[in-house]
Order: sequence, then C-alpha cells, then structure tokens
Amino acid sequence: MTSTPATLAATGPRLDVIPLGGLGEFGMNMLLVALDDTAILIDTGAMFPGPELLGVDLVIPDLGYLQERVGHLAAVVLTHGHEDHIGALPYVWPLLDGPVYGTPLTLALVTPKLDEHGLDAADRLCEVAPGDTVTVGDVTVEFIRVTHSMPDCVAVAVHTPAGTLVHTGDYKFDQTPLDGQPLDIHRFAELGRTGVLALFGDSTNIERPGFTGSELDVVDGLEEVFSSATGKIVIAAFASSLHRIQIIANLAAQFGRKVAFAGRGVIQNTQIAARLGHLRLPAGLQIRDSEVKDYPARDVVCMATGSQGEPLAALSRIAIDDHRHVKLERDDVVVFSARAIPGNRRAIGRVMNHIARRGAEIIHEDRKRVHVSGHGSAEELKLMLSLVRPRFFVPIHGEYRYLAEHARVAARVTGGRTTVLLAEDGDVIRLAPGQGRIDGRVATGRALIDGTRSGEVGDEVLRHRRHLAGDGVVVPVIAINRQEGHVEGTPDVITRGVVVDEQTDTLLETLPELLVAVIDGTGPDERSDQGLLTERVRIELQRLFRKQVGRRPLVLPVIMEI
Repeated sequence: MTSTPATLAATGPRLDVIPLGGLGEFGMNMLLVALDDTAILIDTGAMFPGPELLGVDLVIPDLGYLQERVGHLAAVVLTHGHEDHIGALPYVWPLLDGPVYGTPLTLALVTPKLDEHGLDAADRLCEVAPGDTVTVGDVTVEFIRVTHSMPDCVAVAVHTPAGTLVHTGDYKFDQTPLDGQPLDIHRFAELGRTGVLALFGDSTNIERPGFTGSELDVVDGLEEVFSSATGKIVIAAFASSLHRIQIIANLAAQFGRKVAFAGRGVIQNTQIAARLGHLRLPAGLQIRDSEVKDYPARDVVCMATGSQGEPLAALSRIAIDDHRHVKLERDDVVVFSARAIPGNRRAIGRVMNHIARRGAEIIHEDRKRVHVSGHGSAEELKLMLSLVRPRFFVPIHGEYRYLAEHARVAARVTGGRTTVLLAEDGDVIRLAPGQGRIDGRVATGRALIDGTRSGEVGDEVLRHRRHLAGDGVVVPVIAINRQEGHVEGTPDVITRGVVVDEQTDTLLETLPELLVAVIDGTGPDERSDQGLLTERVRIELQRLFRKQVGRRPLVLPVIMEI
C-alpha cells in the first residue's frame, strides 16, 4: 500500500534499509541500515522454535546476505534486552568490525550469551543512555528514551546526509512508568518539526483499539490475588518482565510473603537487574526455590518461567509435580501474568490442565487484570505518526496482517502527506538517491540453531540431513497401555545409518530396558501427555548416545496408545 511517491535528491549518497527479520513474524527483529559502504544493524533478534521444529533451540534470520554482500558491519545498535532483539548477536559477532551500542541493562543481558559462545566482548560493548549520540562513519545515532515492559529501552534516530531515520523499538506511552522515566515525547515532536525522512514503527498492537494500560494497572488485579490466596502463589511471567517482577516483589513485601525464583532465566535476569539497580528487593524478602518447602504455603510467592507452556520450563515441571522443590497443593493459586504468544495456546492449555489436576486455582488475564502489554495500542501508534510526521513510513514488528493494518492507519493519519512503504523481510528500501521506493529484494530466510553447538542450518530439512549423514536416525517404538499407563510388551528400536561398533551395539541391546525405565520414571500426568512423553524419550536417548558412544543421531520417538 503506497501513496503518491515523494521525490528525493537525484544525486548524493545511497541510503538503503533492508529488514532481515521481524516483518511478517513476531521475533527475529533485525534491520540493516546501509549508507554507501557504512553498514549498521539495528537489533539482532531471535525467536523460539515452534513444536514442529524438533531439536531446534533457536531461530535467527539467515545471515547469508550479510556474509556475502555486506561483509563487515560498522556497528550494532540494540534498542532493548528482549530475546527478539538481542538473541542473534553471538551469530552476528563474526561479521562485526565495530562496537555494540546499548543501554547498561541491555548489554548486561547480552553479555552471558556472548560468554556462552566463548566471545570476549568486554572492549566492544559500549554503554549509552537516552540523549546520547554516537558517530559511525558519516552516520550519527541518537538514543531516545521509550517505555516498555522492562527498563532501559530506547528508540534510535539515525542521522545521515540523506536525512534522518527514526526506529521506534518497542514502546508504549506509559504516563506512570514504574521507574519514573516516561517516553521522551518532546524529542519525537522536535524530530518531527525538524524533518524525518523515514519512520520505522512497531506494529505489534495495531489491532488493539485505544491505549495500552500502564504497567501499574496490574497492581489491583494482583493485589486481589494476594489478599484472597490462602496457599502458595505461583506467578508465571516472562523472565525479562522486570517491571512486573518488581510489582510482585512489592506486593509480597506488603502481604508478608517470601519471594522465590524458579527457572534459570528469571534467576539470571533478576540478579543482573538487582546489580544495576533496576530491581529492588528488601533484605530478607528473597529465598531460594529449595527453601519454599520450609515455609508455610501462605507465606510464599514463587516467580516461575514457562508462561508460554514450554515443556522444560519451571512451570511445566511444577504442573506435573516434577519440580524438585516447588509442589502445588489444593489451596494454591497459579497466575499467568503474560500474553499468550500466537501458536503457544495449545501448549499453555496443556499446562493449565495439569495445574487443574493438582487442584490449584488458575488466574489469567481473561479473569483478572494480571497482565498489560508493553506495546502501544492503535491510538498510541497514531500519536507516534502525528509526532514524527515522516516523509516515508515503514511498519515493522509483526505478522503481515498487522503491517498491512498499520499501513492503512498511517495513510489515514497522515492524509497522504506520508508515503507508506509496506515492506517484507528482504525488501530493499531505497531512500536515496532519487524517489523513495522498494527497489528489489535480497535473499532472506531463517537459520535453525541447535543449542548443542552442532551449528546452524538453513531449514529443518537440512538439519535432518546433517543428523542423518553424521550419525543416522534412531526410532524407538513404544506401546503404552492407555488405561494403566505402563509399557506394553518390549519396545522396538529401529536404526538407519547408525554406525554399529562394540559400544553402540551394547547400548542398542540395553535400549528397550532403558526405555521402559524412562517411561516408568515419569509421573502419571506426563505419561498421559503424549507431547511431554515424546520429548522426554527424545532427550533421554540423545543424552545416552552422546554420553556413552559420543554420537548424536536424530531421535524420532513413536509412542502408540493401545
């Protein structure tokens, strides 16, 4: 959807903007800004795989174009510390010649990811604050404060000889932010008055009318939970929702409950946030998850990962009574304080069913105001357009229907004064010289990352071929008695392409017995959930092959109920 083209100078530097991820999907946000030979990436996002991508731990944009055509990046600019904006940085790192700019919290969250990949980043991570500017070649990058669901978030204005680009990052107009740092509306308005060549705007909540609530709007709903609960309170939220975690900690202190964190992500993030002063926990408030059992249930609130139904997250283990330290009882309350990401509803429903079997009460945003989005709704997106008044507008962040709706809204708001460029991943948005337009495409796609460091692959088929070529495939076939939940008969193990030596042969002989032990070692809820059981068998067999014979075949369990 494009209004009347605007004409720019016919000569001068070439300014191209190429989205490599984040347009047409939620996640993998990555935008390349190229002024002649100076290339800058805004955000390096990843996304978590769907259940159909067996064995894949992370999905990132295909970096082939950067490797083959761009070669080296002058800088990476990060808007904030969510995974869909920082998760791919370790994979971009080999292409980076210059620094990574981000706020202190953002860089603190990305540092462990670089450490896990053995990357020494100490002298390359450059802290910035809202209002700061940095120079990269002929480009000046300015950082502008925005409010979101976590602290230390910024939008960026990229000042080039061809004009100024504004990238909103993720934002909402929260007038009562928890940290007292509101979005810098005055700077956006000033940029609009002085002239903005192009605005790249978040489209996540374009279909939600009105204004998104303040983070403080969840206090009343959560306070009701705290005041009425007679047992433990278990709250599932994103590990990076630090404002939400602070609210829960404040309520726990108010109601005399101890706070325990369950899940590696929330433990790591809260430690970082506390060190930087973004999370304030009164002395004596926090306990370890292993100490939960030492306190009366009515005196504990547990913050857990797993709000999206991830099979191995803390909440999923708690729901099937498989967590080492946190057990659900009949008087307990479980709160889902997060939005259900499209595609995860089935997994979330499965976890809720397991929680209900434990007898605990379930609270989610349809029952009480226990969640509020970190993204602006339609009226806020209109306000941003009115403030910035760009010559060109490109909707970013979201599935295609969200981008298309944002484009329609922008055309109405600007009355045709703004040229709307509705782009997709790989489109070359040429803003100078000449007419601003979409001028061709580059190859884009997804790379699937296996967290065991077997490398990245272009798609699922290539990943399967790599496993098959290297270590073959193992197909355990297991029959489960539907009524009693035990294994019927002896499991069969079918192999193709597996090199059989003395060690492997010994393992294959004992596998049927080991499979029975794995099934018998699961709880009744896990045994009744074929998705969880399949994942458990796959993980256990991969672990056995890796540990005992040093190989990693593709494991495809077949579980039949009879």
